[in-house]
Amino acid sequence: MIDIITISQSLDFRGLACPLPIARTAIAMKTHQSGDVVEVLTTDPGSVPDFNAWCRKTGNEMLESSVQDGVHRFVIRKQ
Repeated sequence: MIDIITISQSLDFRGLACPLPIARTAIAMKTHQSGDVVEVLTTDPGSVPDFNAWCRKTGNEMLESSVQDGVHRFVIRKQ
């Protein structure tokens, strides 16, 4: 059986350098409820370790982390 994930919000932070993608994601996550899923797009390669560390620190679950054509996509479930 395939789980279908519903994205609650898509955040497009392409072109922004760290720490802006993390800071803006943290602000956006405050508006969501536990279990909501947020998609974040960035182009800053530094966002990969930053988002991994942020998820570990906050307890949010990284459901997906991928890159295609220089665009990093993170799918995160709020704790």
